[in-house]
Amino acid sequence: MRDKNPGRRAVLGGAALAAALPVLNTWAATAGPVRIGVLTDENGPYTDSGGAGSILAAQMAARDFGGTVLGRPIEILHADTQNKPDIAASIARGWYDSGVDAIIDLPVTPVAAAVQQIAREKGRTVMITAAAISEFTSKNCSPTSSHWADDTHALTTGVAKLTTGTGNRTWFFITVDFSFGAALESLTAKAIEANGGKVVGDVKFPIGNSEFSSQIVAAQSSGAAIVGLAAVGGDQVNLIKQAAEFGLRKSGVQLAGYLVYISDIHALGLDVAQGLSFPSGFYWDQSDESRAFAKRFMAERKAPPTKNQAVDYACTLHFLKAMAQAGTDDPVAVNKAMRAMPVAYFGRNATLRADGRLLYDITLYRVKRPDESRSPWDYYTAIGTLPAAEAFLPMNPACA
Repeated sequence: MRDKNPGRRAVLGGAALAAALPVLNTWAATAGPVRIGVLTDENGPYTDSGGAGSILAAQMAARDFGGTVLGRPIEILHADTQNKPDIAASIARGWYDSGVDAIIDLPVTPVAAAVQQIAREKGRTVMITAAAISEFTSKNCSPTSSHWADDTHALTTGVAKLTTGTGNRTWFFITVDFSFGAALESLTAKAIEANGGKVVGDVKFPIGNSEFSSQIVAAQSSGAAIVGLAAVGGDQVNLIKQAAEFGLRKSGVQLAGYLVYISDIHALGLDVAQGLSFPSGFYWDQSDESRAFAKRFMAERKAPPTKNQAVDYACTLHFLKAMAQAGTDDPVAVNKAMRAMPVAYFGRNATLRADGRLLYDITLYRVKRPDESRSPWDYYTAIGTLPAAEAFLPMNPACA
């Protein structure tokens, strides 16, 4: 049976919870609260880009919707994945078995993949807003799964197509030595060649690396016009910082990144991060709608939303609208309504495709010089846009 006690509070999670909860193999409607679980990194390297900000974003969406749907109160749960797939899967299984209606956020590819598989087994809703591999929809689609993050195809295509121009056709990669980094480099290299560019070399580094001098020297020695940073999180921040210390930008080399968050730029400062280019589907200052949301978010967090946190808000609100539209909490019916409705995406056109891929234009940004910034958090300048039709892979017919 699903938990029908509306007095249970929303802050649940962890292996202890999962072990204590009853097993449920089939979905059944309930008159209890509608529960959305934010499964995020609360204490690790992705805390600033997700964490408490992701939880707040989901809470804001629930409040903005009115606090109830189908006559039932909305509760936002949260738990820390510890960036471990087994822990995330255990929490997800326990949540779904206790009646949680949807899980969102999910940084780190193995974590998101593990939870997506549990959602598939249970026939329950999962909305991935942080992990980025395109396989979440191109290979692992399901009627109740959707992918809202900038994916690897959009990121690599955006970087290569919008950065590789006249005079900027040679590339060198500094790549984190695991599958995600390898995918970023491989996909970008194909797009570079398709746009008339050339990769002249690459060098790897292990996860959690703290010393990048040898990699940066190799990049300098290559003579490449652009150095692609196929990294993420703390590794990427340290790499950018040390690249500045070695004078890479001052020597005329352009740095290009992928999964870059405004929290990363804030930690680095404009003196260090200036000139870095990267693609993103969201920036707090991109439209009137994004600025209005950011103002409310900043009133509580004292920082603007990252793209992950903003998308947590968007997907939570869209899920609740779809549940109201469907008139039921049946996961398949709700997800069908999600795919049929336009998505409120901070002033941009966005739709959720049949395979669960959120489609929108990707913007390439450049980090401003300190003298270009006019106010706190005024960090990015838009330098190009890649239409959604070019940014994302065509739908796999098997996922239609």
